[in-house]
Amino acid sequence: MRISAGCEITYDCPQPTPMALMLHAHPSRVADLIGPQEMRFDPPVPSRTYHDSFGNFCTRIVAPAGRITIRTKLLIQDSGLVEGSVPTARQWPPEQLPDEMLLWLLGSRYCDTDKLSNLAWALFGQGPTGWARVQAICDYVHNHIAFGYEHADATRSASEAHAAGRGVCRDYAHLAVALCRAVNIPARYCTGFLGDMGTPPPWGPMDFAAWFEVYLDDAWHTFDARNNTPRIGRILMARGRDATDVAMVTSFGPCTLSGFTVFTDEVT
Repeated sequence: MRISAGCEITYDCPQPTPMALMLHAHPSRVADLIGPQEMRFDPPVPSRTYHDSFGNFCTRIVAPAGRITIRTKLLIQDSGLVEGSVPTARQWPPEQLPDEMLLWLLGSRYCDTDKLSNLAWALFGQGPTGWARVQAICDYVHNHIAFGYEHADATRSASEAHAAGRGVCRDYAHLAVALCRAVNIPARYCTGFLGDMGTPPPWGPMDFAAWFEVYLDDAWHTFDARNNTPRIGRILMARGRDATDVAMVTSFGPCTLSGFTVFTDEVT
């Protein structure tokens, strides 16, 4: 299966504004790309790309005063297979985890484990561990939060999403990550493209998607509390502790979002 994906994002800037963009496919998917990824700016501006501390591709620009439009496009080869599961995957006791995994047990800006620890242990502390525990967390989050784009809030934390009982895909991911970390399962936040391939209509408007990964046995595994079912054609763009680390656009100055479209389509 070939998938074409990309976006068009427009900002109005009252002054020249430095920006960091995280709009490329993740390095782990580079081998699947067909041709180069496109990133164009209108008006044209200089740019440079680097790897951040989590290994993601980042692009730096200085947006001029006025309006700037960022357009990206990629073509990628995908297996076309539904994501698999590993029900036998085991959870490590914290003292046996590799050193580099301890970071993914800590709270972060939007995954406030300190406020959710008691809830996590009360709900999931006495049940199964490993894969079954993560799936139980996904089931809980999926059923607890009501999805709606009108519920989007860029500053809502996991505990606030739990209290509100509503949100968008980032809230599902933040809450699931925080609950996993609270019961000693390393978890990291992911963002990227997720099309409607393999799902029945009607389809909603396309947007960037958020999901998460957990470390079980000796590997990272994908979970999606928002959809709570294996999907086809997931394209990872970035991983981090939470949405702060993987924001599509981080602006270092005031600016106003004035246009936003995302596309993810199977190419026949």
